[in-house]
Amino acid sequence: MALIGRLFVILFGFLAASFVAGMIVVAAIMFPEFSDLGAGPVDPGVLNVILGFGFIFVSGFALVPAMVVVAITEAFYVRGALTYAVGGGLVGLACYLGLVPFDTEQLRFEGIVRRHLEIMTGAGIVAGVVYWMIAGRNAGAWRLPPPKLRPPPPMPSQSPSPPLL
Repeated sequence: MALIGRLFVILFGFLAASFVAGMIVVAAIMFPEFSDLGAGPVDPGVLNVILGFGFIFVSGFALVPAMVVVAITEAFYVRGALTYAVGGGLVGLACYLGLVPFDTEQLRFEGIVRRHLEIMTGAGIVAGVVYWMIAGRNAGAWRLPPPKLRPPPPMPSQSPSPPLL
């Protein structure tokens, strides 16, 4: 039963981390547009749609690498914030490099944009910290046996004895 509850916490942590990473990616990519004062105010409806697509993009591409990090940390009871930040950065890096063409003859990536690489890695680091705050602090706790209950304190000597059934 504890495992089922833990899976829900992991899912909620992943969705929250994906949402935060999507917001960071959208804000960082759209920053040149936001800094143009002549463009006027940003329509909130359009911004909500863009944030939704950012969330879908990040959660879709990060699902498999993030679940590998989650499985490793759950299996080995790893609960350090730095571990999740580094793992999130690696997931962000993997997501970006998964979109960049790879030249198999020269064994190198073609067309890496350094700014985009930094944005995805930074978003992954923040997402890893958000996941740690929600679910990572208790990694592997579902495997520990529940604490034993202490017996109730003895009844006072002047109290009447309980009725027998």
